[in-house]
Amino acid sequence: MVDIALHARPQPVSAKALAVRHALPPRHLEAVLQALVHHGLLKGLRGPHGGYELARERRRISAGDIARAVLGTGAPGSTAASPGAAPDSLADLVVAPLVAEAAGAYLAALDSVTVEDLCGRAEAAQVAGPRAGPDFTI
Repeated sequence: MVDIALHARPQPVSAKALAVRHALPPRHLEAVLQALVHHGLLKGLRGPHGGYELARERRRISAGDIARAVLGTGAPGSTAASPGAAPDSLADLVVAPLVAEAAGAYLAALDSVTVEDLCGRAEAAQVAGPRAGPDFTI
């Protein structure tokens, strides 16, 4: 999301460019990008100059929004019973509520950080760097 926020102007950022820049398998990355589109955080644009751009302003997207979109129903703290565990087991009664509480605190902390904040940190650390080609350098 930060990469896209930093590089999506004047053209959207292609999934291929993201995969190359971050050494990620394109198949896995595409699934993550689609989850972000589905949750209204990214817009996918088709065509020869297509790619992805933010669906909202940087300051209106939190790291918590991103985590929820990417983690989906398997998010930390989901209260589903462990596979093979007996209902009302010790894990369900004692451990699951603790994990849910920790996950809530984790997401609350992420909610206080925006993509704008992260872009500022990246720019201050000079992570973004100049953009030499249409999509291929940070």
